[in-house]
Amino acid sequence: MTVVRSGIGYDVHRFAPGRPLMLGGIEIPHDFGLEGHSDADVLLHAVVDALLGAAAFGDIGLHFPPSDPAYRNASSLTFLSAAGAMLEDAGFRINNIDCTVVAEAPSIMPHALVIRESIAGALGITIGQVNVKATTNERLGFIGRQEGIAALAIGTISQTGREDRS
Repeated sequence: MTVVRSGIGYDVHRFAPGRPLMLGGIEIPHDFGLEGHSDADVLLHAVVDALLGAAAFGDIGLHFPPSDPAYRNASSLTFLSAAGAMLEDAGFRINNIDCTVVAEAPSIMPHALVIRESIAGALGITIGQVNVKATTNERLGFIGRQEGIAALAIGTISQTGREDRS
């Protein structure tokens, strides 16, 4: 028997001066980075939440709390790799990840291939299992005013040979 599960992730961070802009595990040239305890990689945070949610393992804040000084300025690739290892240890296989970055600027799509490679590499999956899209917020709200970036992700995982553990 194969059990297939999906999880949704969402994250948002405001822009902050003096920080690099990390998205999908890579640095993207921009005048501002994102504010946060770790590297504030809004895209990876959404992906981690999607994968953890699919496995019913809670969320990123449960496993990597912003109150923990060990995660101060930490690379979110560390969180992603750890989440992937948790899934693997529980017998889950990642089927695919689909994510969307919502930002007026910078333009994300010129970096989409490298972001896909980064996510796939951190999880030990193929680039064909990762999709990255981008859209604007049509100049509406805090994203439209270029005050921050949001990201959404869905992760689909499967587990073969086990009953649903819920």
